[in-house]
Amino acid sequence: MLLAAVGVNHQSAPLDVRERLAFSAEGLKESLRSLRDALLARNAGSAGNAVEAAILSTCNRTEIYCAAPADPRETLVQWLAEARDLRRGQLLDHSYRLVHEGTVRHAFRVASGLDSMVLGEPQILGQMKEAVRTASDIGTLGGTLGQMFQRTFAVAKEVRSTTEIGAHSVSMAAASVKLAEAVFEDLADCRVLLIGAGEMIELVATHFGSRRPRHMAIANRTLERGARLAQQVGAEAMRLADVPQRLAEFDVVVSSTASTLPIIGLGAAERMVRQRRHKPVVMVDLAVPRDIEAEVAELPDVYVYSIDDLTELVRNNGEKRQAAVQQAEAIIETRVQGFLQWMGDREQVPLILQLQDQSRSWQEAELERARRSLARGESADAVMESLARSLSQKFLHNAFAAMHHTDPQHREQVTRAVQRLFLRPHRGCGSDS
Repeated sequence: MLLAAVGVNHQSAPLDVRERLAFSAEGLKESLRSLRDALLARNAGSAGNAVEAAILSTCNRTEIYCAAPADPRETLVQWLAEARDLRRGQLLDHSYRLVHEGTVRHAFRVASGLDSMVLGEPQILGQMKEAVRTASDIGTLGGTLGQMFQRTFAVAKEVRSTTEIGAHSVSMAAASVKLAEAVFEDLADCRVLLIGAGEMIELVATHFGSRRPRHMAIANRTLERGARLAQQVGAEAMRLADVPQRLAEFDVVVSSTASTLPIIGLGAAERMVRQRRHKPVVMVDLAVPRDIEAEVAELPDVYVYSIDDLTELVRNNGEKRQAAVQQAEAIIETRVQGFLQWMGDREQVPLILQLQDQSRSWQEAELERARRSLARGESADAVMESLARSLSQKFLHNAFAAMHHTDPQHREQVTRAVQRLFLRPHRGCGSDS
């Protein structure tokens, strides 16, 4: 099986491209089924006719991981472009297309937080585990890809527990607070609106809550879920439908939902500006696709930050941990080679089984012959000598034939292979025998 990955992230593609390539949680299972069908059609003539696939889609990346009998990257590119209605050339311009060792190394780095916008952030590991669970539920996670991800999670745990890669990391949530503090000196006088109730908003709520703002509200499409989070952090629970009418009440707005359409449009934002009488407002959009229409950023006194705008803020903190990065990279490289060794050993299993079957067949045939000889009254010594000689001849026959029939230009190579396989290395004096 050959491993491959095709994807885009915050380093390879702008936000508008990543938005178009994002998969919603609701549509991911159906997309996986479609991808599996495309891969099976591509590999219909391949031995084993088995394909494995998983899709990771977050605010910063969309990646397809695959294991197939033949290189699947062209199929992955074609399917992804068609599935997300993107020109193939545009996808090629902004994507990375990895194969085998590169795929394993990339997966290990992603899970360990080395490929994140926020160096060392832990959220990606949970997102990766969820992507694997989804693939497992659909039945597209086979032995090869499943083993790669299990090792991926183990490597991430090792990196985080033995290095300082996650120490003092500025998460997206903490970065959102810093952006708000850059406009408002004291968040204790601010009213904060958080839109969504997922893991990211939960982190944001914790960070903003530690600054004790004057008021904090959480708006979510499902009021019950939003109310649970609001109760945990001492906030007001709001209906998502009420956001446009109440937007002007808030000094800071942070949004992170899985909506495929904007939550805050230009019209609602214009009304907000008029009602606030040009009092500044900070809006942080952590969603992909965006929850806040891009045109809102052009309004006066409105400071809109997309997820890409946070890059420079978190990068400054990341530069302090380069020694930890080097240590993490060394761990990853060692584990990559270990996994490749496992794959190589696994690929030899069919041959090993064939050799064992051949050996058993020879044994059974020679033992049967020996029993018949003993039954005829032949001496045991003669029968054992014949048994040993016959097995040795069978064992060495193909080696002799290969040396005899190989053309001259390859004879030396075959001779070395026979020596390596059949002759025990010479041991010097004093060596154990």
